[in-house]
Amino acid sequence: MTTAISRDGQQYPVLCSAPTGERVFGLSLEHGPLAPATARHAVRPVLEAWGLDENRIYNTLLVVSELVTNAITHALPPVVLHLQGSTDRSGLVQIHVTDGGARPETAPGNWAAGRPDDEHGRGDLIVSALTDHTGTDRDDLDGLIDHWADLDTA
Repeated sequence: MTTAISRDGQQYPVLCSAPTGERVFGLSLEHGPLAPATARHAVRPVLEAWGLDENRIYNTLLVVSELVTNAITHALPPVVLHLQGSTDRSGLVQIHVTDGGARPETAPGNWAAGRPDDEHGRGDLIVSALTDHTGTDRDDLDGLIDHWADLDTA
């Protein structure tokens, strides 16, 4: 069991499947410009410990960075990162970034809304190119949104 933080700052338990042979990592991030770098620095040693090679680590870190960047650019707090890695031969790593739902385009701090299209908007293409599956799940009870991506790292 681990914890996550809801939009109102309350912690709640989240079941993790560590007993079934999966590796699990979680990290709450500040909703700000340093979040992608913080996530990359925290995740790299985890992926190394899980035995991923440098190319797979690079791809995973790039996806983590893009999902976290999207959360801080386009969504409300909180921003919570979870990784699950299979210990079997599949080599699957699943990345989850949970956020507080869409930030209004007119909200202060939404820098992307006022920028030219050629300065942003490639994150989803990068994530799609590097992953096998992606998706978004909404929790209607607390308004949190989970953006996830599966990478076959084997």
